[in-house]
Amino acid sequence: MTKAEIIDNIHRTVGLTKKEISLIIDDVFDTMKSEVIKGNSIKLSGFGNFDVKTRGRRVGRNLKTGVEKIIEPRVVLIFRPSQKFKKELNGE
Repeated sequence: MTKAEIIDNIHRTVGLTKKEISLIIDDVFDTMKSEVIKGNSIKLSGFGNFDVKTRGRRVGRNLKTGVEKIIEPRVVLIFRPSQKFKKELNGE
């Protein structure tokens, strides 16, 4: 699903203009991005959590050649769905 499809679905349900919905969605995503960049987690009740984790330095290996290479530390974003969302996903 694309951002445009999300806007269309909300437009049909809520009745706001597509431009208004687009501005709201952009603000929500901008707020979420800025919090993640600061290293903060985002908790959305009934949906899940977005957590920022730092992966440490480690040794990786090229599977074709077997040559080892150092993989530098990096920051990753992890999504963990809520228990309610997991149950809905699994049809429970």
